[in-house]
Amino acid sequence: MGGAAVGQDSGMSGAPEGFTYRIRKSGDVKLLHHGRPAGVLRGTAAARFLAEVDEGDPQELMARLTGNYKHGNERVARDHPRNRRRQIAGGRVGRGGSGQCR
Repeated sequence: MGGAAVGQDSGMSGAPEGFTYRIRKSGDVKLLHHGRPAGVLRGTAAARFLAEVDEGDPQELMARLTGNYKHGNERVARDHPRNRRRQIAGGRVGRGGSGQCR
C-alpha cells in the first residue's frame, strides 16, 4: 500500500512531471503532484487508472486525470497586446517572405 513514484525524464520541456500516486487500503488511488494532493480516483475510475498506468506515459495520464493538462492560458495569450498586433481581421499573419519591408 506504499507510494509508487512514477517519473520519466522525456527531455521535453512541456511534458508533465512531478506526479505520483498511492493506492489506499480501500482500493482508492490518491494522485499527488509534487507531494501535494491532486485528486482521488474511486471505484471503476481507480481500476481503469491502474490498468492504463503501465501502458503509456503515466505522467501524462495523471496530468489529464487531475485537470493539470491544459491551463487555459492559450486563449489569454492570444489576446495579449504583444500577440494582438500580429492578427489581421481574425486571421493570423504568417512570417513568410511574400510581403515587403518598408
